[in-house]
Amino acid sequence: MRLERLENILAEFPKYRRAQVRRALYENLVESWSAATALPADLRSRLEREVPLSGPEEIARDPSGESWRRLAVLSDGAKVESVLIRHRDGRNTVCVSAQSGCALGCRFCATAALGEGRNLAPGELVEQVLALARPLRREGGRVGNVVFMGMGEPFLNYDAVLAAVRELVAPDGLDLAARRVSISTAGIVPGIMRLASEPLQVNLAVSLHAPDDRLRSDLMPINRRYPLGRLIPAVRDYIAATGRKVMIEYLLLDRVNDGPDQARALAELLRGGLGRLFFVNLIRANPARGYAPSSEGRRRRFQEILEKRGIPWGLRSRFGLGVSGSCGQLAAGKTGSEKTTATARRKDASVLPGPGRDGRPRTRKGPGRSDSRPGRR
Repeated sequence: MRLERLENILAEFPKYRRAQVRRALYENLVESWSAATALPADLRSRLEREVPLSGPEEIARDPSGESWRRLAVLSDGAKVESVLIRHRDGRNTVCVSAQSGCALGCRFCATAALGEGRNLAPGELVEQVLALARPLRREGGRVGNVVFMGMGEPFLNYDAVLAAVRELVAPDGLDLAARRVSISTAGIVPGIMRLASEPLQVNLAVSLHAPDDRLRSDLMPINRRYPLGRLIPAVRDYIAATGRKVMIEYLLLDRVNDGPDQARALAELLRGGLGRLFFVNLIRANPARGYAPSSEGRRRRFQEILEKRGIPWGLRSRFGLGVSGSCGQLAAGKTGSEKTTATARRKDASVLPGPGRDGRPRTRKGPGRSDSRPGRR
């Protein structure tokens, strides 16, 4: 959906037509403009031609009913995944992709195997939410939360992401409360600084995944550009400017970043660097790029150390495994072994489960090794 083109067309008509169009789009959740019967036939036909609502897509549903994964093929052939998470308490969250791939190369993420891809336009971001809101409404539900935590780095597509957020929270848009929208970054410092100046009270999540620069740079190459010495002060300044609590995301990888010393280092880094307006969201690794999730014993020990040091934490519930839609698994339609194969074919070093003798992740050239053990989210 091309929001800019839609606005240009509506500028040719009386203002009440714009209100009718937005009501059809966001309130009635029409699946095609032909269903917007309050509009004249010629306008409906024009919108169908020039601003189609969605291209070819498929929605895979988890047999448990807890999640749906949508794969959309855009007009230029780009493929984008988004996920609907259905919580047991009745809430519904849409996870949105900001890009059709990702250039950051995080070692544990299946999207990294796709490469850079392209930025998505505001309408392509909004359409991800609407496309899942429509079938959800037919079942009596509605979207209550939106998280930009899918494919790509939102702050490398900052303007489009914020434009989409404004559409979603607008009273004549989806009318979400800004606090129901979260944006996750791998640590793009300029994006964090820009968000601090926005009037919208959206939530910020920062993917940390390591308490020191050496390990974090191995897992997340973006750390070489924005090391912890820049990232933590930027998050601290964001907290000071907004007064909003930040979510620190930490993926637990077996014998890579889940040791007692690393838990203590994480506690020291965050308490010393951020003060109190944060919490740690611990994430169990999902089968995607050859890492094993932390054992229950190591995870519990990690949690205990954070708790003893007064660090607020939570354990992210696992959703989407049944449709390969969990954290780190979005790879534009590839599922299961396909994702492992795509990763193994990358020309750069593949990271193997478990650390080497120096405590750093082991690497080797050529095919990586996948973890075939099933996980739970």
